[in-house]
Amino acid sequence: MEPILKKHYFGTDGIRGLANRHPMTPDFALRMGKAAGKHFSRQKGRSSIVIGKDTRLSGYMLESALMSGICSMGCDVLLVGPMPTPAIAFLTKALGADAGIVISASHNPFPDNGIKFFGPGGAKLPDEDETDLETIIHGDEKDGPTGAGIGKAYRVADAARRYADFVLASAGKGFRLDGLRLVLDCANGAGYEAAPAILRELGAEVQPIGCRPDGLNINAGCGSTHPEAMSREVRAFSAHAGIALDGDGDRVIMADEEGRIIDGDDILFLCAVSLKGKNALAGNSVVGTIMSNVGLESALRERGIRLFRTQVGDRFVVEKMLE
Repeated sequence: MEPILKKHYFGTDGIRGLANRHPMTPDFALRMGKAAGKHFSRQKGRSSIVIGKDTRLSGYMLESALMSGICSMGCDVLLVGPMPTPAIAFLTKALGADAGIVISASHNPFPDNGIKFFGPGGAKLPDEDETDLETIIHGDEKDGPTGAGIGKAYRVADAARRYADFVLASAGKGFRLDGLRLVLDCANGAGYEAAPAILRELGAEVQPIGCRPDGLNINAGCGSTHPEAMSREVRAFSAHAGIALDGDGDRVIMADEEGRIIDGDDILFLCAVSLKGKNALAGNSVVGTIMSNVGLESALRERGIRLFRTQVGDRFVVEKMLE
């Protein structure tokens, strides 16, 4: 069968849609699981694939279907439950898995859901791999193995601890947040346990909001899409800063001590200037996307820092940073 050159399902950041409507149905997730099992088994015999999710009600349905499809093709599944998207990237590498899958629609409202992949080492899946997955889905379905060849599913009990240790180590030896009062809005999403725990381990006093998910309230009037909730709490709590995550914990909006919103361009600017002051800004360069404000570019240029722009999508940002 000729390969499909144009992708029908994969967008900028995986596949998304209304849960229980095509393509976010159990049937499609089962087929995608089988396609993933077949694709990654080509690269390495009996493969293993990590599956994580956010807190949406539909996550249970899609997780079960994906797991069934993957196992039916002779691959093993490593289940980590609700975890931030960056944690799935890390765990894919740390557990030596051949791929990672996140079941999430990020900042979208709770009726939506999505599926996105990480390849070996935790990197976003290249276009050619996504195209191959779609080619397999559209092709003739092949029977999987029988008997002992069928895959197994394992629950990774220490996944949260592994990720917390990685984040703490990334902060650097001796880094502490003692004395800081922080408001943390987790959008009733995937970061509701990991984020407060890690900040408290670093010594911060944390006032959590949006940390009581019920499967329906993800991103509902909270999180990075509604930072006004965090802003109000910063003033009420007399906090030094506020942090608002999105539903899958890979996006952040902040507030200063007066509750004023600090967006992504502000954060890029502050980090860049701070790093340059420590002679730690590689190439005196920053990578943003075409969405970054021209004011950011101008302010950085005045300080001898160059801004490179990419298409929207963290994969493109990472590729440009490495380049």
